[in-house]
Amino acid sequence: MHESTNQPQEVPTQVKNPDLVERRRRQIVDAAAKLFIAQGFHKTTTRQIARAAGVSIGSLYEYVASKEDVLYLVCEFIHKEVERGVAEAMQRTTVGKEVLAEVIREYFLVCHRMSDFILLIYQETRSLPAVWRKRVLENELRITGVLVEVLAGLADGGDLPAMSSEKLEMVAHNITVLGHMWTFRRWYMARRYSIEDYIRVQTDFIIGMIARQT
Repeated sequence: MHESTNQPQEVPTQVKNPDLVERRRRQIVDAAAKLFIAQGFHKTTTRQIARAAGVSIGSLYEYVASKEDVLYLVCEFIHKEVERGVAEAMQRTTVGKEVLAEVIREYFLVCHRMSDFILLIYQETRSLPAVWRKRVLENELRITGVLVEVLAGLADGGDLPAMSSEKLEMVAHNITVLGHMWTFRRWYMARRYSIEDYIRVQTDFIIGMIARQT
């Protein structure tokens, strides 16, 4: 029987060593993500995942309880990568509106780099149990919350117009969706724009939209 970790909503594991769990799960996530993107979640078997990850099927089940657990771990990895990119952008730039432009740039570049993975989340989240689906949506909102904090800090410092909390949140959601638009519409956008052009045009649009909030 699988043991649960201290938090009841964490993916269960039989392995006690947290470093080993992290390493093996990263192997499993990397292998599973490629398979899910190539052939879809439902057509991918746990045996295929184990083979691609270089572990036995028995060993795989020591680190996860089900294929749905693997999908959730893939989604969590994607969100952590996006959040890390935004956090690094905030650390690199500290001057006024440059912060916002740099955060937008880094966020869009992460979306560009992880387009297939982001699309996977949207396509396959419905396959998750309700508890994991709720966590994935919470992770999405957490990333948008980071953008809200950036906008609120700039507005408080006078680098952006003062906005109500509702408008700040809406602008943050707009940034989130415009990053994802590169994923959904890249079949068209990539024929007309490089990612750098897309970032430039959308950054101008976002900053112009904010300016109109006064």
